[in-house]
Amino acid sequence: MNPISETTEIPVGISACVMGEEVRFNGGHSQSRLCRNQLASHFKYQTFCPEVAAGFGIPRPTMRLIGDPAKPTLIFSKTADDAPVKDLTEQLTAACQPMLQRCHDLDGFILKKDSPSCGMERVKVYQASGHPHTDRSAGLFARALMDQYPNLPIEEDGRLNDAQLRENFVMRVFAHHHFRKEVLEQPSFHHLLQFHSSYKYLLMAHDQVAYRELGKMLAVAHNEPLAPLISRYFDQFMTAINKPASRGSHCNVMQHIMGYLKQSVDSTARQAILTVFEQYRLGEVNLITPMTLLSHYINQNGSDYIRAQRYLEPYPAHLGLRNQV
Repeated sequence: MNPISETTEIPVGISACVMGEEVRFNGGHSQSRLCRNQLASHFKYQTFCPEVAAGFGIPRPTMRLIGDPAKPTLIFSKTADDAPVKDLTEQLTAACQPMLQRCHDLDGFILKKDSPSCGMERVKVYQASGHPHTDRSAGLFARALMDQYPNLPIEEDGRLNDAQLRENFVMRVFAHHHFRKEVLEQPSFHHLLQFHSSYKYLLMAHDQVAYRELGKMLAVAHNEPLAPLISRYFDQFMTAINKPASRGSHCNVMQHIMGYLKQSVDSTARQAILTVFEQYRLGEVNLITPMTLLSHYINQNGSDYIRAQRYLEPYPAHLGLRNQV
């Protein structure tokens, strides 16, 4: 059974200002309508503001990163001419530790772009001259979050405006949630096999090499110690689905799934379906068009195995994410 319809509140962390909380340096917010409206129907948000947690106050002076982009230092952007530059790094880092512990049961995180604390990437790091380095960095909290939870789906609010990145992020959040509930919370080799079986075609769409390697891993792993096996599988699985699937990869998977209809759907109908696949590959229609057609025939004529493939509905259809990719 596909539990998509039963999943209504997935725990996701989010920068407080993105949720509309007035915690920015100027006492304002950076509310995302996408996060507050569309995604909130299935995400149960937990808000975080490292700068407020560190006691910098609201409002507060603007801050920036300086020094080595690989290990930047946090300071106030402006100080009085005769005031020494104060290193704020340790103060923020200490405040991040209890926040990171709260992230243990999350299935995703949405960060504020460009923030010296929360930016996921491309955050400016300034040189002594006042000019930014060519190399960019992550915000201090964002870096600590990614280091401690390397498999956690993380995205920035700005990047979520890209339809392909948005679709991929939501898919990863649901996959992470399914793995946590179905495997990590009730670990067994059988549950791991069930999870892999339901995600086989989604894996194929994103990374054919990982699809084959994970299949081989499980084929010979029934006598291996369970905990390291689950950990190794989870690492490779989440890495494999991190990059959005291409139109060509989607077409390849849909054609594989068509093989389950060879005996039950006549050749004229199959040819019509393949024509729509080609229209999608050429960019003439979006993914929802061939997937709706394919799902119609799978629901009518497919086996229980193929109907259980989460590739067909990796998240609730009403989110409309495949309408735009």
